Amino acid sequence: MNIVITGGAGFLGVRLARTLLAQGQLSLAGDSPRAVARITLVDRAQPPADLLNDPRIAAVVGDLNDLLQPGPTGTAAIPPGTHLVFHLAAAVSGECEADFDLGMRSNLDATRALLEACRALKTRPTVVFASSLAVFGKPPGQSLPEVIEDTTLPTPQSSYGIQKFIGEQLVADYARKGFVRGRNVRLMTVSVRPGRPNGAASSFLSGMIREPLTGVRAACPVPADIAVALSSPGRTIEGMICAAQTPDAAWGPLTAMNLPALRTTVGEMAAALGRVAGTAATDLLDWSSDPAVLSVVSTWPGNIAATRARALGLLPDSDFETIIRDYIRENPDAIRLPLQP
Repeated sequence: MNIVITGGAGFLGVRLARTLLAQGQLSLAGDSPRAVARITLVDRAQPPADLLNDPRIAAVVGDLNDLLQPGPTGTAAIPPGTHLVFHLAAAVSGECEADFDLGMRSNLDATRALLEACRALKTRPTVVFASSLAVFGKPPGQSLPEVIEDTTLPTPQSSYGIQKFIGEQLVADYARKGFVRGRNVRLMTVSVRPGRPNGAASSFLSGMIREPLTGVRAACPVPADIAVALSSPGRTIEGMICAAQTPDAAWGPLTAMNLPALRTTVGEMAAALGRVAGTAATDLLDWSSDPAVLSVVSTWPGNIAATRARALGLLPDSDFETIIRDYIRENPDAIRLPLQP
C-alpha cells in the first residue's frame, strides 16, 4: 500500500508515519490487510532522520501548492499508485487570523488542489482530511448547544474554522462524485505537544504543561474556567487510522465525524500539572489575559459528543493527568523538574 501524509514532517505527521511503519500493514476501508510499501511525507521541511533512514519513506520537500501542480506523470505530492492520503498540512488558527491570504492559500487552495490531484489518479484513493473542532463557534450574542454532536451545524467564528469547514464540504462532494473515498475527522485540541510553540491560538494548552516541566515560565492567556476539548497525541493518531480502515457501511454519512474529546478546563489542567510536578511547576504559570487568544478560544465548544466515533470503538482519554504522565514518559529528556509519585 502506498500512503501520502501532507504535513508529514510536523508533529502529528511524524507520529502518524512512525505508527504506520510500526504497524506494518493497513486494512484500507475494511479490505484485507496490505503491507505498507511506501509512505510519502510531504512538507516544507525534511522529516527526522529515523524516518529518512527507513527504505519505505520518501520525502518530498516544498510548498504544497507548488508540489500539487500537475506534471507529465501527475504531481510530486500525490504520486501514481497512491492508495491513501492523510491530509494534515495546514496553516494554524492564529496564523490564519493574522494573515488571511496565507490561510486561504494553505487551507483552501491546497485542499482543492490535493483533491484534484487525487481525482486525476482515477483510482478513487481514500482521503482522510484532518478538520478541527474550530468549525464550531459561538456567534456573537448567541449560545452554542450544550453538547456538540456530529450533526450539529458548524458555525465557525474564525478564518481557520471557516477554511476547515469548506474543506470538509469539498472532501464530501468529491467523495459523493466517486472521485475519492472521503473521511472527514474533526480533531480536538491536541495536548501535550512536544517541541516549540506554534502559531495556533490553542498552543498555550500544550505550553502551559510543557514549559513548566522544563523549568520555564508559561503563559495562561485565558481564565481558568474556560472549558476545552482535548485529545492526547496517541488518541488522535488512533482516530485518523481508524477512519482509514473503517468500511464504507460502518463509516456512514460523508459528513465529518467528531473524534472523542476529554472535557476539562484550563484550571483543571493546571491542577493536574500540580499533582504531577507540584508547586514548582504551577508557580511558573503566568495567568494574564490575551484578548487576541481569548477572542478565538472562547468561541470554541468544550463539550463534544462523539457518537459515531464511539460506535467504531474510539474513546476519549480518561483524564488529563494521565496525558501529562504519558508525555513525560515519551519525552524524558525534556523534563527538568522533580516529579510527584
